[in-house]
Amino acid sequence: MTTARDLAIVALGVPPDRPVEQGDLSLALAGAEVFDLVEAEALVVDGDLVVPGAQAPTGDRLLDEAVGALKRQEPYESVEDWLWRRGRGLSSAYVDDLARAGLTAPPRRRNPLRTGPTKPVDSAVRRRAEERWAAGEPVLAALASAVGIRDAPAEDAPELAADAVAAVLAAVGDAVQELGAVRQRRAIEDSAFDNIWRGY
Repeated sequence: MTTARDLAIVALGVPPDRPVEQGDLSLALAGAEVFDLVEAEALVVDGDLVVPGAQAPTGDRLLDEAVGALKRQEPYESVEDWLWRRGRGLSSAYVDDLARAGLTAPPRRRNPLRTGPTKPVDSAVRRRAEERWAAGEPVLAALASAVGIRDAPAEDAPELAADAVAAVLAAVGDAVQELGAVRQRRAIEDSAFDNIWRGY
């Protein structure tokens, strides 16, 4: 399994009182894919640029899609640009992929008209993700912290090159904050419009 898939499983398992915004999760999943592709030697993070490496298959459908989406000619794109481009709808893609693999199931419910979030089923894949989570694996913990699943990232240094880790995690944090600011601005604009409509 991959860091991105483990992050998706962890996100699906969070309690309802800590909901994860799909857009935030999509950005973090795109960041997780960068780490997975660095480990697979499919790309290198050079400063703040995503530089493609070998185009060999990774054995993972979504990661292979990510490899195919890399810009292979200069100027290479920044990590932040990659997060926004690759992250579009990525949380839904991971949820669908987990469901297709039989790793999730809809929640049990008494009323068939009520819907709820998809949950991971008991599987070796889920147990592995939970083991990484319980151990506070640094990259997984930092990405989860960026989307509000965890209060603070683990203190241990990740095993990847420190500069690459810092660049990716900073880009994920900045992108999530930017998306949050956009949501807040829209909420204020919607509220102001509602007040005008009501005559306030």
